[in-house]
Amino acid sequence: MSAFKVSTSFALMCRTAPFLFFRLLVYAGIAAAYVLATGVGAGIGYGVGALWEDESRLSAGFVGAAAGFGLVAAVLYFLREYILYIVKAGHIAVMVELLRGRAVADGQSQIAHARVLVTERFGASNVLFGIDQLVKGVISAVTGLLEGLLSILPLPGVDGLASLLRAYLKIAVGLMDEVMLAQCFDDRGRDPYTASRTALVLYAQNARRLMISAAWVTAGVWLLSLLVFLVMLGPAGALVWLMPGQLSAGGLIFAALFAWSIKAALIEPFAVACMLQAYFNVTAGQTLDPEWEAKLDATSDRFKALGQRAGTWVGGRMGYSAQGEPT
Repeated sequence: MSAFKVSTSFALMCRTAPFLFFRLLVYAGIAAAYVLATGVGAGIGYGVGALWEDESRLSAGFVGAAAGFGLVAAVLYFLREYILYIVKAGHIAVMVELLRGRAVADGQSQIAHARVLVTERFGASNVLFGIDQLVKGVISAVTGLLEGLLSILPLPGVDGLASLLRAYLKIAVGLMDEVMLAQCFDDRGRDPYTASRTALVLYAQNARRLMISAAWVTAGVWLLSLLVFLVMLGPAGALVWLMPGQLSAGGLIFAALFAWSIKAALIEPFAVACMLQAYFNVTAGQTLDPEWEAKLDATSDRFKALGQRAGTWVGGRMGYSAQGEPT
């Protein structure tokens, strides 16, 4: 029996259409910023290079394009926690509400309602971002434990199999940190650090079944992303043709950017909807396995850090000392 239903995921997408449109605006805007900065950078470089011979003009155009692209990447690196806070976490919060049968607003008020849920649960964006980074580290530790189990199996060619599994696991668990956040929205009786520990233990003790679901979801995500990339090659090539110097690799880069924006805005939420179902269905009614909890405490400092920080959560926010440091 499948741990998730595609029809339910489509229904979640339809019911959270305001968030899909919001995500599309955000990620299309990011892709447009990359294209614009790259084009402006190429134009400036091409113009400066015109002071010398043609070969220098092309090189200067490439350097300018790379500088523009890098500038946008740097800005987005510093904005990543706000994107997680405003876009991803809010959408997860709404999907959890719908999966649990709770009422959710429609239209633009759905986005406002989601922001309230995220703020009530995590407070500041840096708290959510910190939890997300700790959760990613623990998921990597669980992945390492699964790799370790494979490495001791007395099977021929196990080294090559382990390498393939390692590469697959890194892709397949890429969405699990977002799924773990769902427990924080569902488990309102405890602080988000304790809820995250609970989610990670439940994930670890059900890793095999969840990985089967992740295998199908991951394959679908990358197949759809490849199709979008191929479709986007045409418009991306047209943009490159309009740019100074006609950068040869620009078409592939822009097509990848456009495909990434569609993937992040529309395909990934569908994948998260599938994995949320799988996680809630597989872990329904389960209690924490103390052996797995002890194993994670022993193998992951970040898992222990979640427990330590749970003790500093006072009244819905981190506790602070008289010097202003987290206690």
